[in-house]
Parts: sequence; C-alpha cells; structure tokens
Amino acid sequence: MATAMSRVCQLRVGVTIPKPSLIPSIFIFSSFSSSSSSSSHTFTNTPFPITSTFPLRSSSLPLSPFTSIKPMASYSTGSGSVQDGRPRELLVQHLLVKEDDQRLLLDLQQRVSAGEDLSDLAVEYSICPSKDEGGMLGWVRKGQMVPEFEEAAFSAPLNKVVRCKTKFGWHLVQVLSEREESVLEDIQPDELHVKIQDPNFLDEAQLIDVREPEEVAKASLPGFTVLPLRQFGSWGPEIATKLDPQKDTYVMCHHGMRSLQVAKWLQSQGFRKVYNISGGIHAYAVQIDPSVPTY
Repeated sequence: MATAMSRVCQLRVGVTIPKPSLIPSIFIFSSFSSSSSSSSHTFTNTPFPITSTFPLRSSSLPLSPFTSIKPMASYSTGSGSVQDGRPRELLVQHLLVKEDDQRLLLDLQQRVSAGEDLSDLAVEYSICPSKDEGGMLGWVRKGQMVPEFEEAAFSAPLNKVVRCKTKFGWHLVQVLSEREESVLEDIQPDELHVKIQDPNFLDEAQLIDVREPEEVAKASLPGFTVLPLRQFGSWGPEIATKLDPQKDTYVMCHHGMRSLQVAKWLQSQGFRKVYNISGGIHAYAVQIDPSVPTY
C-alpha cells in the first residue's frame, strides 16, 4: 500500500530538487546479483533517501503545480522559453494555500513585500509537500508544470514574488535564478568508440564509471573515473569539486541503468551536457570490442 501511495505521490509532486546546498534523493540499486551468464542479472531500484523526503499525503490532496513528468529516458530538452535562441530553466520556490484562503494569501504577499522570506513562510503556511524544503521546486522547464503556474513563473522578473491560481489553489511564486537548459542524452557504444579515438577527447570530456570496484576489476575502459553508486554518500556532496559541470560528462555502468540514474542526478546538479552510455560496458564489449570481458 505504501509503495502504491509513494508512486502516486511521486507523479503528483513531480521531480522536486532540494535547495542547492542539500544532497537530493537518488535511486540506489539496492540489490545486484549476477551469475556466469551475461544475461542473468537482477537489479532492484528502490528510492534511497540521502536527505529527508516529502511526507506521503493522500492522493486526493492538491500537492504541486507539476504535471506528471514524461519519462526521462526520452531525453527531451523540452520546449521552454527561448532567450537568445536557448531554452531556459528556472530555479523556483513557491508557497501554496487553498483556493478559499485568498485573505491569507494576500496577507502573506504583504509580509513578503515587507521583507519576510518566502521560504520561511512556506515552511509555516504552505500545503505543498515542498514546504519541507522551504517551498523549493528546484530547476524546472516548460512542460513540467500546469499552464497557469508555468505562465506565471516564466514571465516573472527574477526574485519578484508573483501570485497565480491553479487547480491546486493559490500560489506565491518566486524565480530565484535562470540558466540555459541542460542536456541529457543517450550515446551508443559505436558513437563512444569514435570519440575515444580522438586523442583530445579524454582531455576535453570527463568519464565516470558508477559500477562497483569488483565489477571494474572484471572489465573496464581507459579514462573512466570510478565513482561507485553505492558509495554515493562519500562522493556526491563533493561532485562540484571532483568534476566540472561545464564539461561534457559521460556516465557508464554495466547495462546502462545505474548510469542513467546518476546522469539524471548530474543534470539536476547543473551539469550542462550529460551522456548516458546506452547498454553500458556490456554493450560496448559485445558490439565494439570483444577483448573487453563480459560478465
């Protein structure tokens, strides 16, 4: 029952990113079993909260301006507003009250105008689960939010608190920052192989292998930094010092599933171009280089 409710909550809440100083939740593959056959591997992905997550609410409650998020596997860059020809992402926080609490909304807006912080008021008054993060919705793009909220956010001046009404209730919305939309793409083994042949590639890009050390000992590719997913707690908080968010970043695992989770997380952390190696090292070994062992 809890699992089903969690799925409903995730769909209604959407992809919520905590304030930049916090480590977001990330999906950890909690079990990994293998046999001698390369095709018999079982992965179970369960949400592992690195920080506290939103409390579960009844699915009948209005939770957030987010619509159901399209699967990230499509790697769509969305259709956000264009500035100088580039789609934008906005860093947004908000406060949500019920539709019939308009008097409270106006009072809170006056308090913000008088100098109070929207995030502090969100913790106390908002009915959105994001209240636990001070109303922070993280970096959002067009297509992730209901139309009324999207219009308000993408037309609001930076740092100015505006209000809008959606089917969830009344919102106070504040855009804290904006940036060029990041990119998350799939790259096929043959495409990666071509890039590796370029002697400048390893200097210009950064490559991450998120498999466990015992897996890397069985099969590896040159130039990859090993950051095991199960050790996320040790390297995750320092990712901005370990890697350059402005560089093209390639992520690999065994079959491309764990790497996709890390690739999504890197994108949420502001990495501008992230590539998930489709099929992982297994596909590379089978399709490109038979000298690389399979396991």
